[in-house]
Amino acid sequence: MVQQYAHEEPDVSATAVTPTRVLRPRARPSSVAIDTQRVDHSNHPAEETKPSSTARSSKKRKAPSKYAHPSKYQHLSPLTDILAPNLIAIFVGTNPGIRTAAQGHAYAHPSNQFWKLLHSSGCTDERLRPEQDSELPARYLLGNTNIVERPTRDAAELSKAEMTDGAPVLHEKCRTWRPECVCIVGKGIWEAIFRHHHGKNPSKAEFHWGWQDENENMGRIAAVGEDGYQGARVFVTTSTSGLAASLKPAEKEAIWKPFGEWCKERRASRNWPPSESEGQMPI
Repeated sequence: MVQQYAHEEPDVSATAVTPTRVLRPRARPSSVAIDTQRVDHSNHPAEETKPSSTARSSKKRKAPSKYAHPSKYQHLSPLTDILAPNLIAIFVGTNPGIRTAAQGHAYAHPSNQFWKLLHSSGCTDERLRPEQDSELPARYLLGNTNIVERPTRDAAELSKAEMTDGAPVLHEKCRTWRPECVCIVGKGIWEAIFRHHHGKNPSKAEFHWGWQDENENMGRIAAVGEDGYQGARVFVTTSTSGLAASLKPAEKEAIWKPFGEWCKERRASRNWPPSESEGQMPI
């Protein structure tokens, strides 16, 4: 699926000039000296007096995450996949966050934009709540899974190897459920899959958002007739995590929009959702 900094006005009470102080000929009046001190604190940090230890600690950035051994979060359960046969698309996330694992529903953290982008792009006709994640297959022919099963605070607590090792698992899921496509929710996930395919990360020239070459299809089965499967096409879109702030919201929506339009077209081609007279059609 992005810290606040505390700002405190300088304490100038200690610099008040006493009536008995003798000023040099060029010294400013006490009131001017105080105002100058305020300006220096706001515009010239190098001239400020040292802040208190409390102020310094409040301005410290949160330490970046590093690899966390699976035992650290072993008290949290993995997220259950939301899958069904012959969906039009399966979303592939990185792994469950702590909030998501605790609640047992996909993309549950309030800062995650997944459900918002799903709606604004057209993948769904209303903004669903995380606890409605199990409704995706029956209502929209959509599913959800992750490249890594175990929960962590963020993706930085996963190893590069376990990300790459998740790619063949995704291939097997595609062979089992045979979706039309997979939507990769984040550049880092696609890099892991690309490493599995090619032994390296995609170069700047090789990476692009959106539909990937059909040679990258997931889960292809080389067989004749109904046993054959051309694999799931791959659409790469942005991470929806609140920590992913390299792209502006409008840029993310522009990348998601073509996929939402495609989802609407594919559902229409299947006459989905079925009318009440037709009843619930088999997926």
